[in-house]
Amino acid sequence: MSWVYLIIAGIFEMFGVVLINTFNQNKNVKNLILMGTGFGLSFLFLTLAMNELPMGTAYAVWTGIGAAGGTILSMIFYNEAKDWKRIVCIGLVLSATIGLKIVGE
Repeated sequence: MSWVYLIIAGIFEMFGVVLINTFNQNKNVKNLILMGTGFGLSFLFLTLAMNELPMGTAYAVWTGIGAAGGTILSMIFYNEAKDWKRIVCIGLVLSATIGLKIVGE
């Protein structure tokens, strides 16, 4: 169950990261609350995951999901560059994240 919590934490981290940009574009209370909720839930699920997973593995996987996911979402929603170098780097981050899952049990 801890890996499920970690994936949920990563999804909320991606949500929070995207909302940082949304908040910067339109500074209102709704966007601030949504951003805070996304990061708050991310930390909650990360904490639950770390009850069973080693801190280093959990944090690295959580960061990898947030970084790769945030980059992918920014390419989709904010029209950021989609060149092959960025795609390769995202693949490397995801490969390292999967590798940590494999060796971290």
